[in-house]
Amino acid sequence: MLRLSNPQETETTLILSGKSWIDLADRGLRLIGMGGERCLLIFGATGRSAQVTSIRRQTAQICRSHGGLQVGSIVGHTWEKSRFISPYLRNTLWVKGIAVDTLETALPWSQVKEASQAIPESITHAAQNYQEQVLVMTHLSHIYPDGASIYTTYLFRRDADPDRLLEVWDAMKDAASQQIQALGGTISHQHGVGLDHKRYLPAEKGLLGILAIRNSMETFDPDRILNPGKLYDDQED
Repeated sequence: MLRLSNPQETETTLILSGKSWIDLADRGLRLIGMGGERCLLIFGATGRSAQVTSIRRQTAQICRSHGGLQVGSIVGHTWEKSRFISPYLRNTLWVKGIAVDTLETALPWSQVKEASQAIPESITHAAQNYQEQVLVMTHLSHIYPDGASIYTTYLFRRDADPDRLLEVWDAMKDAASQQIQALGGTISHQHGVGLDHKRYLPAEKGLLGILAIRNSMETFDPDRILNPGKLYDDQED
């Protein structure tokens, strides 16, 4: 398991950990030249003891060769413990007036670096058009030989007017989706397509791809009982 956070997510992750040693660690890292642009890499391995030891040793060597600093297992274990607790913050933040959303994509390695910067920037710019501030953070979540998944989380003000809130959200979502498509990324890595992403699917799959999907549905689901309307509208020709 590998998870590489950008600087914004790195700082947010450390702050939300609530650990008393964070300030001390921050000062220590800055003393050795790791300031605001530092990125947190969390990795984990499973297997036989000897295999895990070998993987950890190789990973540490690679990190050091790129200027990284191994900090032991405490950060990883802290993240692991809160991994399935953090999503529940969404409800608490909503009550406090903050909305949270996520989006993800997958791209080839040649596009990953540009996309990891361009996607957050597109969300920020869209929010600024409404004079709204947004906290955007991103990380590489799934790593493959030919590319990686980029996972982005953004927090913004929950407007008291639900129509305006939806409008602002849609503008940010659309800006990020358009940027993803411009860089050749998939409109969804593992979240699925559905109503939010359906309008972007034709640009990704092309006419032939959409036709193949429609023909598959005609063959395997002629009565439209399998979650209809989530990939295309039946009235579309």
